[in-house]
Amino acid sequence: MRTVNDLGFAVPDILIPQQGTDFKKWAVIACDQYTSEPEYWENCEKEVGDAPSTLNLVLPEVYLGTDKETEKLGSIAETARKYLDEGILKGLGTGFILTDRSTELHPSRRGLMAAIDLEGYSFEPGNKNICRATEGTVLSRIPPRVRIRANSPLELPHIMILIDDPEGLTIEKAFDMAEADGLAPLYDTDLMLGSGHIKGTFIPDGTPIAESIINGLSTLKSRNGDGLLFLVGDGNHSLASAKAHWENIRENLSDDEKISHPARYALAEIVNIHDKGLDFEPIHRVVFNCSGEEFIAKAKEYFKDNGISLNSPDNGSQTFTIVTEGNEDVKVSLADPPHTLAVGSVQMMIDSLGLECDYIHGEDSVRKLATKGNTGILVPAISKDTFFGTVEKEGVFPRKTFSMGEAFEKRFYLEAKKIE
Repeated sequence: MRTVNDLGFAVPDILIPQQGTDFKKWAVIACDQYTSEPEYWENCEKEVGDAPSTLNLVLPEVYLGTDKETEKLGSIAETARKYLDEGILKGLGTGFILTDRSTELHPSRRGLMAAIDLEGYSFEPGNKNICRATEGTVLSRIPPRVRIRANSPLELPHIMILIDDPEGLTIEKAFDMAEADGLAPLYDTDLMLGSGHIKGTFIPDGTPIAESIINGLSTLKSRNGDGLLFLVGDGNHSLASAKAHWENIRENLSDDEKISHPARYALAEIVNIHDKGLDFEPIHRVVFNCSGEEFIAKAKEYFKDNGISLNSPDNGSQTFTIVTEGNEDVKVSLADPPHTLAVGSVQMMIDSLGLECDYIHGEDSVRKLATKGNTGILVPAISKDTFFGTVEKEGVFPRKTFSMGEAFEKRFYLEAKKIE
C-alpha cells in the first residue's frame, strides 16, 4: 500500500477471489438495502448455496436484532480467515481497480477503487476535512459494524465517494488510457437478482495510468481553497464505523504504525458526481395527522419572515410543492429561505414544529399517501453543479435529502482489503 496523505487516500493492496470463483455468487449487494424485505436476502442465500461469497462476510441489516445477527457475528471473522488461509482471496499487489457498472437503467457508471485515509475523514457537521459526510450520522448504527471490524481481518466496502470533476480529469481519463493500452478486465460478471453487470480493470501502482489518477485528484484539490476533495455519497455509516474502529486501535500503536497500519485506510469506490450513470433522486416528505389546510397555515406562520408566497410566478425563489388530501398542488415560494435547499427549509419547519413525517421515494407514492388528513411535500432534486458548494456552506445536507439511484443499483461487495 502506498499512502498519498496530502490527498487523503492510499493506493491499496486489493484482494479479489481466485480464478475459478463464481463471481455472480461471490458478489452481494450493500448490507443496508432491502431492510424490510427478508425475502430478498433469503433469495441471496438460495443463489449462493455453499459457494464462497461475500454474503458470508457481511451482516445484512435486515437481521439486526434477530438471532441471525448473533449467528452472523460469530461466523464472519472465522469465514474471513478461512478464505485467506485457503487462498480463496488473493492480493493483486498495490494498485487501483477501474470499475464499470451497468444496469437496466444506466449502461455505464464508472468508478475507481482506492483507500480513504480515515485521519482525513470526519462526519462532524461543519468540519473542514478533505473527506466529509454529506448527511447526518446516526451513531446507533455504528456499533454492530464496529463489532465486525474488531474481529475480522478483512473489510469489504459498499462505500461510494464522490469527486467533483466536470472535465473528467481523473476517472474518465484513466478509462481512456486503459482502453488505448488494450488492458483486459480483471473480472467481468453479471450480478445476482437482476442487478446488472460489472467489470473491473486492475491498474498497477507506478504505471502512467496510476500517476494520471493521482495527478487528477491533486488538480481537483488545488482548485478548492476550502480543502474539500471527497464527499461520502453512499455508505457514510460504514465509513464512520471504520473511523471508530481505527480510533479504538490507534491508541496502542507506535508513531510509525499509525502511519502505515492498514486499518487507517478504508477501501471505497470513488465516482465522479458528473457521471451520467449516477442519478440523484429527491426524497420527499409526507406529514401525518395534519391536513393540507393546516400545514399551509403552519407554513405561513413559520416562514412569515422568509418572504413566503403561494402559487406565485416563478421568480427564482426557492420553491416546494404541498400536495393536499384532495390531491391538489400548492406551490410555496420563499424569497429569503432559511436554508440553501428547499428540502432543508422544509425539514427545519418539520423539526421545529415536531410534526410526524416519513421520507418517501417517488412522487406517485407521495400522492397516494396525501389522503385522510395527511399532507405530501414534493421537493426538487439536488443539482450536481451545486452539490459540493452546498456542503461547503451548510456543513451537511438535512437527513434524507437524496438517494443515489435505485436500490438494485447500489454497490455490490466484491473487492476486499486486509485491516490487520
